[in-house]
Amino acid sequence: MTSPLPAASASPERWTPRLWGTLLVLCAAMFLDALDVSMVGVALPSIGSELDLSTSSLQWVVSGYILGYGGLLLLGGRAADLLGRREVFLIALAVFALTSLLGGLVDSGPLLIASRFVKGLSAAFTAPAGLSIITTTFAEGPVRNRALSIYTTCAATGFSLGLVLSGVLTEVSWRLTMLLPAPIAVIALVAGLKLIPRSPREKNRGGYDVPGAVTGTASMLLLVFTVVQAPEVGWASARTLLSFLAVAVLLAVFVAIELRTASPLIRLGVLRSGPQIRAQLGAVTFFGGYVSFQFIATQYLQSLLGWSALETALAFLPAGVIVALSATKIAGVIDRFGTTRVIVTGFALLVVSYALFLRIDLTPTYVAVILPSMVLLGVACALVFPSLNIQATNGVDDHEQGMVSGLLNTSIQVGGAVILAITTAVITASDHGSAEGAASPQEVLDSYRPGLVLVTVFALAGLLINLTGLRARRRQRTVVVAKSTAPTAPTAPRETAPADERVTVGD
Repeated sequence: MTSPLPAASASPERWTPRLWGTLLVLCAAMFLDALDVSMVGVALPSIGSELDLSTSSLQWVVSGYILGYGGLLLLGGRAADLLGRREVFLIALAVFALTSLLGGLVDSGPLLIASRFVKGLSAAFTAPAGLSIITTTFAEGPVRNRALSIYTTCAATGFSLGLVLSGVLTEVSWRLTMLLPAPIAVIALVAGLKLIPRSPREKNRGGYDVPGAVTGTASMLLLVFTVVQAPEVGWASARTLLSFLAVAVLLAVFVAIELRTASPLIRLGVLRSGPQIRAQLGAVTFFGGYVSFQFIATQYLQSLLGWSALETALAFLPAGVIVALSATKIAGVIDRFGTTRVIVTGFALLVVSYALFLRIDLTPTYVAVILPSMVLLGVACALVFPSLNIQATNGVDDHEQGMVSGLLNTSIQVGGAVILAITTAVITASDHGSAEGAASPQEVLDSYRPGLVLVTVFALAGLLINLTGLRARRRQRTVVVAKSTAPTAPTAPRETAPADERVTVGD
């Protein structure tokens, strides 16, 4: 077990400056990961024009990052456990800074795509390492809940703020969107060298799971690659179907290896936990639905209504502001009601938010039609994202925190890639156009609606999955109450009650 910093067990009001500094460094890295994902989208037209990239080549500026990020998260999480969380985090952060600088200076499309892939690869190591540093530095309970709520809020804020910054920076040069993360990453790196605590590495008695690392990483890389390419080459094409078959074979081999190896990349027994499964599936449906909604809303506002990049970014701003303002408040809500209730409430608001957006037309009133969805979206993100992270990492031993963090981030990224690809395919299939070949504005609008319905369905699926946690929680509480009425109950010390409650809240 890792020893936390001296202040880790103190109350939230008594955090030391070093503890705050450590958290800020980790938040900066997660903020940059999210910022980098959202900023590049608005800059793509300018990048394509200056570097003479076709549409198919241009998508790899985004897809290259996703491929590196989503494909290597499992390996990144386990590497943090085995090689040292501090070391993995700082080395990956240095690579992130360097590739950010290179990405803003290159003058060819292939070099830019290569830099984006390497940057995504580095993020695949900083994200699980950073999350596991938090979960092993801050004691489980209210202290860790507060740290995780701030940490995950920074990620959501970075994603929202990236839209605004990209609209401003692209007006000057798309290169600024690539260069901006570099100095922030360097500052975080220097601070991290001084502030992030060293921790013992896991004792690796069974050797390194090289076959598991190869098959697991290959399966994730091929899955993300296949999903990203499927809308272009066709979901029913021989290439797509064979790729999915290869993914299934690789995953089957990976599972077989993990069940037999002494030191697995992922201990599959962790997935026997109901709260863990709900957290992972919740992450898939939550982030997949969110990025798909953002894609549809951005296309609607910019391509159909003709809003500028900055106007579109400002339309999303209320959601980002709500998430940012909730950073220090949401932990208290989770402590009081438990992760399951908070997640269920957040998903319910998410369903309403997406459903309300179905009211859009060709002449919308922002305050009456768009703003309510954005406000509910912000509240839902503030509730769900921190709660999923807390639920996934609660009750996990320190030496497996990197593994679970990598698994959660993989669920987030793969869920985003898969659900966005499916949503895009649905929109494309619904856009039949007119007899002359060009779709009218109303036909384009109508093609968005099936995508919005699908996004709402995924949010509803996340709600239903986590509602099962409420039933499990009630059954557990019934058992606890029954025990308290046993003849020996009066002699039990009062300290046992909070322990039972902590177990219940963790679910």
